[in-house]
Amino acid sequence: MDSLCHHRHVNYHSQVEVFKKFASNQDTYEAICSKVAPSIFGHEDVKKAVACLLFGGARKNLPDGVKLRGDINVLLLGDPSTAKSQFLKFVEKTAPIAVYTSGKGSSAAGLTASVIRDSSSREFYLEGGAMVLADGGVVCIDEFDKMRPEDRVAIHEAMEQQTISIAKAGITTVLNSRTSVLAAANPPSGRYDDLKTAQDNIDLQTTILSRFDLIFIVKDIRMYDQDKTIASHIIKVHASAQTVSNDSRTSKEENWLKRYIQYCRSECHPRLSEAACAKLQSDYVDIRRGMRQQANETGESAAIPITVRQLEAIIRLSEALAKMKLSYVATEGDVAEALRLFKVSTMDAARSGINQHINITPDMANEIKQAENQIKRRLGIGNRISERRLIDDLTRMGMNESIVRRAILIMHQRGEVEYQRERHIIVRKV
Repeated sequence: MDSLCHHRHVNYHSQVEVFKKFASNQDTYEAICSKVAPSIFGHEDVKKAVACLLFGGARKNLPDGVKLRGDINVLLLGDPSTAKSQFLKFVEKTAPIAVYTSGKGSSAAGLTASVIRDSSSREFYLEGGAMVLADGGVVCIDEFDKMRPEDRVAIHEAMEQQTISIAKAGITTVLNSRTSVLAAANPPSGRYDDLKTAQDNIDLQTTILSRFDLIFIVKDIRMYDQDKTIASHIIKVHASAQTVSNDSRTSKEENWLKRYIQYCRSECHPRLSEAACAKLQSDYVDIRRGMRQQANETGESAAIPITVRQLEAIIRLSEALAKMKLSYVATEGDVAEALRLFKVSTMDAARSGINQHINITPDMANEIKQAENQIKRRLGIGNRISERRLIDDLTRMGMNESIVRRAILIMHQRGEVEYQRERHIIVRKV
């Protein structure tokens, strides 16, 4: 027994040395990201965000008893067949503690906690849901948009305060749900529509969106070279894949990454350096100023609010980046990378889609109005026409094609016309 304990002690210390050596490398961050979902081609920034989610920031207890969460929440929103569910499945396998669930089959009680009566004793008892079972780990929620709104509201407290308060059938208690949330969702129309505003594409309440540290818009962009590369990658994955029983190398890498994540989460709790704090303060003020300026120019608020929660999100990301390198101090470089990830995800999502009020001069507004009148003349209510034919007819009358397209788009946003057959046909509604 003593020899076995000694062997385990030596093995643990040798593994710790391996971890410390790996963390001291210059390319630790890139090496970890390359191990995240290696079978998925591209999506490099999503992989980096998932890596940050797996490591997490530092949980803090304030002097007044308030607890600040260190766990990172990520939302992947976009087209079908863009590997969103694969990311969720990878995290479920790699995170030390993980629970996978689907939004369509999840209720508020199933995600938080339910009170059940024992059939024999007739007494009530408490049964934890997915977010309680995953305490200290990750909850992966697929089909997040298919959840009923009242069920989504139930996880508000769990996502930010990381507790679940229960007051049912005489049972009053508070359960811990210190967990990260990785969610995948589709837009209301099934695919992300660039002809719609961000508000139309992201059909989720701002209260839930503000609780996600990073929100990625994942699009299926049709480009010949990219499609060819992706097809080549997928064919290679299938051709070189071994049978489940023989696939030991991949499982070894996943186990190693899982152990490394576990070690970093338990041993390293970074804090921001003074220089990093100063940089973050300055950049956050600039982001808020830019969003306020955009709102003044367009007359519309952003689909995703940029609040103090997003500042805390950048802090958590910076700490996660430092934790990957087993560093107890998050530097300016970590803050810069955290800000970059925030800008290519949440900021881009907030500015995504088009806005009918941007860059329209008075002359252009008159031209658009004339194009709208011509469209209404040519297209009676309930009638349909090919978009290409309508544009060709109006351009032959001397109108600019971009003006015609914008007129159609504005009418579509007002609900006067609708697209059918993947935007090839236009139908007049009112």
